[in-house]
Amino acid sequence: MLKNFKTEIDPTEEQKVKIRKTIGTCRFIYNFYLAHNKELHENGKTVMSSHQFRVWLNNEYLPDHPEYAWIKEAYSKAVTQSVNHGQTAFTRFFKHQSGFPKFKKKGKSDVKMYFVKNNPKDCRCERHRINIPSLGWVRIKEKGYIPTTKDGYVIKSGSVSMKADRFYASVLIEIPDNKTTDIYSEGIGIDLGLKDFAILSNGKKYKNINKSARLKKLEKQLIREQRCLSRKYENLKKGESTQKANIQKQRLKVQKLHHRIDNIRTDHINKTIAEIVKTKPSYITIEDLNVSGMMKNRHLSKAVASQKFYEFRTKLKVKCDDNGIELRIADRFYPSSRICHCCGSAKKDLKLSDRIYKCSCGYVEDRDLNASLNLKDAVTYKIA
Repeated sequence: MLKNFKTEIDPTEEQKVKIRKTIGTCRFIYNFYLAHNKELHENGKTVMSSHQFRVWLNNEYLPDHPEYAWIKEAYSKAVTQSVNHGQTAFTRFFKHQSGFPKFKKKGKSDVKMYFVKNNPKDCRCERHRINIPSLGWVRIKEKGYIPTTKDGYVIKSGSVSMKADRFYASVLIEIPDNKTTDIYSEGIGIDLGLKDFAILSNGKKYKNINKSARLKKLEKQLIREQRCLSRKYENLKKGESTQKANIQKQRLKVQKLHHRIDNIRTDHINKTIAEIVKTKPSYITIEDLNVSGMMKNRHLSKAVASQKFYEFRTKLKVKCDDNGIELRIADRFYPSSRICHCCGSAKKDLKLSDRIYKCSCGYVEDRDLNASLNLKDAVTYKIA
């Protein structure tokens, strides 16, 4: 089984320069591939594949344009992978699976430096450092997290990314499949919400981390720093460069705050999922939320986005697969909140402000807990 491990690394200044140069080259090549194919497409010609483009670039374009010789200085596998990503984007567009590929903007796009194991000395890992092609040995901040080469684990491929002036290595490792088959408890239903993040059918509630004092303080700080950055842009004279040291410094402050807030939310999701899976239920049922529809409500869109429902569902599926737990997705139109868990009748006049569910049969329960109990007993569902 292939498993991905991502951890923060601590490269030297020389290695940082190399990473930035390679990522910059990958971004440039990706954009160049899109621009060239866009031009061919508009002229009624067939778009180039990844292989055709690389042959044309190396044999025709670069010899005639010596000013772009710096492209050859970057790690070739990373550059090749960026062209492959461009080809994938075009393939998806022509199959009507996504929109037209977008150009990657400097500093605002998640471009990575891809690397692959080519010879036995590449991609070795020790407890405190990792060997990356073209960079050499790079120190790892979280020691012992990635399985080491000494223990017989082999790194197949990986990538180096950069976010808010911090560097991360993500590696793909072949590990034994250790799926557990010991299931002890009955199934559970999970109702996701905005007041509380998740309400389980066993009565357990997980708070909304966005309401915590720590996160509210950071968001206030972020607003102040964003206002400060905005003023710096407003005070620029017409035609003046936005690459001034003060502006770059302030922009980095804003990026770091965004990154910190994002990490706190992700950490809360990871801990919630780990705690749920540890109970070893026979199955987990969640609702199929229409998040894109919820985002259209301008009063709730920010609160919905900050809850990261899609990330929760994706990570829960991975954990369930690893532990041999069946993940059920209830039908999108299943009215879990309106149905009485006791008698099964539907309450059509239920408002969003009604937090306590009261049925004519005498059943009284918290609205969200009632929904999670109904999800647990749902009959119409699909396996994720």
